[in-house]
Amino acid sequence: MTSSSSHAQHSLLISDLHLCAARPDLNRAFQDFCTHTAVDAQALYILGDLSDAWVGDDDDSATADLIRESLSTLTHAGVAVYLMTGNRDFLMGEQLASDCNLTLLADPSCENLYGKSVLLMHGDSLCTGDAEYMAFRAQIQNKQAQQMLLTQPLDQRRELAASLRAQSKSANSNKAEDIMDVSVEEVLKACQQHGTRTLIHGHTHRPAEHTHPMGADDDVSDSVKRIVLGDWDDKGWYIKACAGTFELVSFPISEKVGA
Repeated sequence: MTSSSSHAQHSLLISDLHLCAARPDLNRAFQDFCTHTAVDAQALYILGDLSDAWVGDDDDSATADLIRESLSTLTHAGVAVYLMTGNRDFLMGEQLASDCNLTLLADPSCENLYGKSVLLMHGDSLCTGDAEYMAFRAQIQNKQAQQMLLTQPLDQRRELAASLRAQSKSANSNKAEDIMDVSVEEVLKACQQHGTRTLIHGHTHRPAEHTHPMGADDDVSDSVKRIVLGDWDDKGWYIKACAGTFELVSFPISEKVGA
């Protein structure tokens, strides 16, 4: 494997891979993506939910080892890796960052990508119409609660993670689709607070590009561009960012990425 990252003029952004033992196809796709595609980038930004359930940086599962190995391979090749946690892998922390020589990103983070100010978010904090989820999010984002959770044995943490996934799946099956999407009002508010007109996020699993006028008169000359990353399932998704452009790209999971 060779890297041209020192000469690269683009960066890549991904989110919502939900890597786990139950989806070896996704694990292989991520390895291939790192080996054949991300290795040629200047930087890789991961915007949450890389893992379907990260139970702590002491996780010794095969999937956790694959994640460490793949990210370490990238950083060793000279690719800068930036990691933002999501609602599934909120326990990723400083030890993982140290192990893989990557940089943790706060949610939200405003980054300068090739001269353009871009707000990066996982996206779940924008889903304010789902009151039940927002209450759950407040619990899992509580640092004291996270530290208490990390004192539990690994097996107990895995059981809790499986229980939370089952509860989430059951709850979401009974919710209207629109309340699980982002609030445009929150999107505009976040961009105003950070002084940017470009937002990239994941979480909703609804890959698309949107234009949101800032004013009430629908004047697109003063608008927010919002790009939503897709989750990896039968297709994988990434954004290729270079000077002046953000390209949303999909590829079949069954095929070798970059081949």
